[in-house]
Amino acid sequence: MHTPGASCQWPGVGGLEFAPSSLVCLLGSWEARLLNRPFSVDSTDCPDAVPSSAETGGTNYLAPGGLSDSQLLLEPGDRSHWCVVAYWEEKTRVGRLYCVQEPSLDIFYDLPQGNGFCLGQLNSDNKSQLVQKVRSKIGCGIQLTREVDGVWVYNRSSYPIFIKSATLDNPDSRTLLVHKVFPGFSIKAFDYEKAYSLQRPNDHEFMQQPWTGFTVQISFVKGWGQCYTRQFISSCPCWLEVIFNSR
Repeated sequence: MHTPGASCQWPGVGGLEFAPSSLVCLLGSWEARLLNRPFSVDSTDCPDAVPSSAETGGTNYLAPGGLSDSQLLLEPGDRSHWCVVAYWEEKTRVGRLYCVQEPSLDIFYDLPQGNGFCLGQLNSDNKSQLVQKVRSKIGCGIQLTREVDGVWVYNRSSYPIFIKSATLDNPDSRTLLVHKVFPGFSIKAFDYEKAYSLQRPNDHEFMQQPWTGFTVQISFVKGWGQCYTRQFISSCPCWLEVIFNSR
């Protein structure tokens, strides 16, 4: 079991040797790699809006019963985007759904001349000191990149991020683990082939509940789950929900 502040030690990951202090500590994860990509920046200011097709009807939205948006996107829609991103502060979604069409997207709070999803420009009414503190630590944030083998998440911030994805864990596991990724490292957070294989369309139990295998949850700075005091991501101060289109 992971102890906060402890380092995981492996003889090597992806054929590389890592010192304990520079490891990606993943709770049960099997795949990670060193971040070696430059920032994607240009002179364009970060957007304060998203295409009208991604409108949700309000700036701030509280999902019924604290539920996530994955259940609101079950109907097939515009397939020109490969994923949709929602930003949450605890149980409240802040801003609109952000449709992603380019191969990569920077999601950040404060990145000079950054081009992507700027969380700092969203209007938030949350007065919680913890939320404001974590929000200020997002900084350069993360980069989502769609590659041939799946979707990678690169941690560009100065603090850890925490990820939960059905394709990161053992297919037979009934409880998804939360994976911790240190600054400067990355992880393949989503695998299309695995997601398809996990659907089990003939499984009676599967048919009785919504399928969330095409959804990835990412929390900034604070973790959740069995190793942390927060049991649910809706208790985390600042987090993302990434909902993928099936190809």
